[in-house]
Amino acid sequence: MVLPVACTLTEAELRERRATILDSVRRAVLDITPVRDGYSYRFDATSEILAQLARLVDLERQCCAFLTFRLTVGADQQPICLEITGPPDAKPVIVDFFGS
Repeated sequence: MVLPVACTLTEAELRERRATILDSVRRAVLDITPVRDGYSYRFDATSEILAQLARLVDLERQCCAFLTFRLTVGADQQPICLEITGPPDAKPVIVDFFGS
């Protein structure tokens, strides 16, 4: 089944999402690496960041069902990685929400 590349949030909901979680997550990004069909974002290995990322993934999977999220928490305080991928035409959406 091919899911449409479309976010189900209204403009007001998107503004609220950006103000409440997206902007703080974007500010916390250490670096961004393009990967096949998306991007990988690295963050400091803190409990606060991990909790924010888990909340963000839970919210985004509900409104952007076409995206795939992979959260990796390594051993020994290695940076936390969040990989976000989707169909080829999803890259602009990923960039718009999360940065490139």
